[in-house]
Amino acid sequence: MESNEWKEYRFSELVEIIGGGTPKTNVEKYWNGDIPWLSVKDFNSDNRKIYYTEKTITKEGLKNSSTNLLEEGDLIISARGTVGALAQLGRPMAFNQSCYGLKAKKITSNDFIYYLLKYKIREIKQNIHGSVFDTITRNTFDVLTAKIPNIKEQKAIANILSTLDEKIETNNKINKKLEEMAQALFKHWFVDFEFPNENGKPYKSSGGEMVESELGEIPKGWKVDKLSSIAEIIMGQSPKSDTYNTDKIGLPLLNGATDFQNKNLSPSKYTSDPKKVGEKGDFVFGVRATIGLVTELDDRYAIGRGSGIARAFDNMYKEFLYEILNIAFSNFQYTASGSVYLNVSKNDLEDYKLVIPDINILRRYHKITKSILNQKENLKRENAVLEKLRDTLLPKLMSGEIRVPLDDEVLSEKN
Repeated sequence: MESNEWKEYRFSELVEIIGGGTPKTNVEKYWNGDIPWLSVKDFNSDNRKIYYTEKTITKEGLKNSSTNLLEEGDLIISARGTVGALAQLGRPMAFNQSCYGLKAKKITSNDFIYYLLKYKIREIKQNIHGSVFDTITRNTFDVLTAKIPNIKEQKAIANILSTLDEKIETNNKINKKLEEMAQALFKHWFVDFEFPNENGKPYKSSGGEMVESELGEIPKGWKVDKLSSIAEIIMGQSPKSDTYNTDKIGLPLLNGATDFQNKNLSPSKYTSDPKKVGEKGDFVFGVRATIGLVTELDDRYAIGRGSGIARAFDNMYKEFLYEILNIAFSNFQYTASGSVYLNVSKNDLEDYKLVIPDINILRRYHKITKSILNQKENLKRENAVLEKLRDTLLPKLMSGEIRVPLDDEVLSEKN
């Protein structure tokens, strides 16, 4: 029978620490292969699992560099720059030298270590043994210690937290599908001009009359206008720094796209003296460095200088505006010369040209897509509740403040 006592270990006793690397970037045959290659921007979010990477390498690139291949279920943690970003691999992946791969040893499991590190990473970021870690080294894992229970209780703890994360992940996948549905409908109606005519048939391919415009052929009765004709554009303004706080005094501050990365609103600061304010239902977006990431506001927020908001003049334009903004920022990504576009101005947005549909078609589109947007918002609200529950349970379970009953039902494994 296993002991119920929690034993203290150094992290280096719990995990195998694996270094990464980068194949030579000037050797073409090392890149664009079948092996996902991780950097911190691929997993700098609150999502537990990671399945895709921006870049891939070949088997030759893996063989001729210091990178290593991690297995599905192994962990990745960022060691420099953005310190402490953490994820679990949904498939085998290689990774760069700014990260460490972690593989649980026999006395524990990858699932448990993921949550243990998520709990301990705050300690690393804040202060441990009197010094702040702005870089994680191999020595960090010798210094960092944790008390852990026996393997049965570890599995029970990981199972509770995993259940919450899996539901969050499922909701995110559903939301992605809902967004793809809305995008497909927008393209079909307002790019291909195949909205239903009076007989319910696709307009353009059924011989609907088209007329010339400065943006090419458009359906008769439609017009070209500026974005400012359907929405108010408000650019952010940063409050005075002495009004910033983390005590939730005033309004949460969206100071740039990092505060709504992956289109999840996660401000790190509040301000007691907001200069520009976004209202519930407005769309916020990044305008510097990272541009776009159009996200609907679920409440009132202070809008800082790295962000802006678009507010539809008529609620009927709301879903249409969302898709137009995404297209606009996609077009703003690069200048005419091909260089990366790092700043978007108010004039850029207000003067952006678009095709304005017939009002009756717009009403029909609004009616269909409003329900899609409502479903997305409901799932996002559910995720916020689940995340709060997970984040409340995490320190209590990992510290032993709450002990898990070790019955067969709790300990039943999926694998």
